[in-house]
Amino acid sequence: MKPLPTPEELTRIEAAKRASVVQLLFKCARLANEEALERVRQKSGVTNLRASHTALFPHIDFEGTRLTVLAQRLGISKQAVGQLVGELEQMGTLERVPDPSDGRAKLIRFSAQGRRWMMEGLGVLKEVEEDYAQKIGHERMEALYDALIALERVLDPPSEA
Repeated sequence: MKPLPTPEELTRIEAAKRASVVQLLFKCARLANEEALERVRQKSGVTNLRASHTALFPHIDFEGTRLTVLAQRLGISKQAVGQLVGELEQMGTLERVPDPSDGRAKLIRFSAQGRRWMMEGLGVLKEVEEDYAQKIGHERMEALYDALIALERVLDPPSEA
């Protein structure tokens, strides 16, 4: 059996985690997602919506995205994505449609119901954000928004079309 970390090692690791902006971003994103999911479940009565389902949403282009592209964007297997897509299809959130650029391929996109639910979900996120602004201050929340928009532009620059 491998030895447990010493208290000193644990202290160093925790200090390094607290000093990492990206680590804090990961943790806050997870906690905010859990809170938003719980609110959506309470408002909608949809109890089978999971974080693994909502992890797909930012990666689905509104015109549709191939399953293989979703798997690549998420860094998980096509089978895992296929299972999540299948569950969300059964819930009425997603649909598979023919890819106009390749008749053999399918695109995954939000159904009409899924688009309505997306707007409702974004409304819940707005409520969560307002609660956070009340707790940390509107100025800080605006600064966080501005910083995240700037970071997104660096990480995912707009394509030259």
